[in-house]
Amino acid sequence: MRVYVKTLKDATANIYKIRKNIGKNTEQAEVPVSARFSDRSATAFGAGTPNTAYAKYFIGDSFLNPLTDPSGGLFAANVTFEPGCRNNWHIHHASAGGGQLLCTAGEGWYQEEGKPAVSLHEGSVVMIPANVKHWHGAKKDSWFSHIAVEVPGENRKNEWCEPVSDEEYHKLYSRRFSLRSAASALIIGAARSLGQQGDAL
Repeated sequence: MRVYVKTLKDATANIYKIRKNIGKNTEQAEVPVSARFSDRSATAFGAGTPNTAYAKYFIGDSFLNPLTDPSGGLFAANVTFEPGCRNNWHIHHASAGGGQLLCTAGEGWYQEEGKPAVSLHEGSVVMIPANVKHWHGAKKDSWFSHIAVEVPGENRKNEWCEPVSDEEYHKLYSRRFSLRSAASALIIGAARSLGQQGDAL
């Protein structure tokens, strides 16, 4: 997995190329300025409709707005997650290909099995290898929107696995808190040490 944090201009250029390829007018498309947004209406590519067809593979509510016709060989859709919403662990099986996420608004998570979760925000680009178990979704306090692109490949098949449990999900925040606490303790310890050295002088 590769995560590229690009400039907003670069990320937007990638998205515009996708929309240009399907013959849609992109001149009026604007990426939201804020990395967070308060509701699903703030995404530039349209939240679409409730993602009822795949609701059983999500915890929380998600919304889907297809941007291409799958029969054309390239499928891209804008997916919007309410705060705390995430999809199940899943695998994009293929002999070649994979997936790509172009993050357009809010903040979210991406995680591959056996690896630490990666924090995502507007401008992040994720390359998802074929045959790798993973999940993605919103942070607990932010709506999140990304364009999901199915990279053309052979023998493609999606396998939906178990949900990301509340325990797994909330560990992401307890781990971050622990790291911050440890960093704070180191800083406080260093300051005390310097203070003692000053008193000795």
